[in-house]
Amino acid sequence: MGKNRVPTRPDYIKWLLLLGAAALVLAMGAYLGLRYVLPHSVTVDRFRYPIAGIDISKHNGDIDFNLVRDDDYQFVFIKASEGKTYRDEAFAENYQRAVEAGLKVGAYHFFRKNRTGREQADNFLGVVGNRHFDLPLVIDLEDDWGNGATISRATALERVMEMIGILQDKGYDVMIYTNKDGYDKYYKGMLGDCDLWLCSFTSPDLLPNLPHSFQQYSFEGKVSGVKSDVDLNVFRGSRSQWHSYLDQVKQPK
Repeated sequence: MGKNRVPTRPDYIKWLLLLGAAALVLAMGAYLGLRYVLPHSVTVDRFRYPIAGIDISKHNGDIDFNLVRDDDYQFVFIKASEGKTYRDEAFAENYQRAVEAGLKVGAYHFFRKNRTGREQADNFLGVVGNRHFDLPLVIDLEDDWGNGATISRATALERVMEMIGILQDKGYDVMIYTNKDGYDKYYKGMLGDCDLWLCSFTSPDLLPNLPHSFQQYSFEGKVSGVKSDVDLNVFRGSRSQWHSYLDQVKQPK
């Protein structure tokens, strides 16, 4: 019988890489499995929360905003940009059509943690230009598998606060979009000077102690004028509070 071969250093490295890849695949599988099991929608009482809206990007296709308005939706958040260089090619047309339909309009930027706040603020401002917005500019701050997994919380916070400061210096109100995990990790105690738009598949009535003005409550909305499923949102207040909110939103001079 031959002697047992002693594994060399390259063998150890190879097996470590294989084990790491296997662990990543298993983790991804568990994550994706949860995405199909966990709810993507909750029923919201539109009598209690009469002001509702959608958020969109180019992936929602060609939208008839007049039909959206007639389906009793009052506002829309439109994706403008992402990271350092990405710009949503449908933004300008979506903005113009939404304004013409009489909807209240906001814009959002998906924050990439591996880019500086300055780089992302420059990209966002380059897209929104000198357009008027009824709602705060939004920074979409999320954790996911492809968004700077190796970037520390401290670095991510430093970069997002840099971006917030630049936008505020330009005269804009800034709002943070995130989910409950993001609220605990980034927003709570750190970004509270900014308004909050929370993604949660829990009735707004059951979240009375969270300071969010808007809540995204569905990824699976069916809205006239939108051919695809669309994200649904409500303003957490009455009609009179809505008008007061709009009056208080800052605009660049």
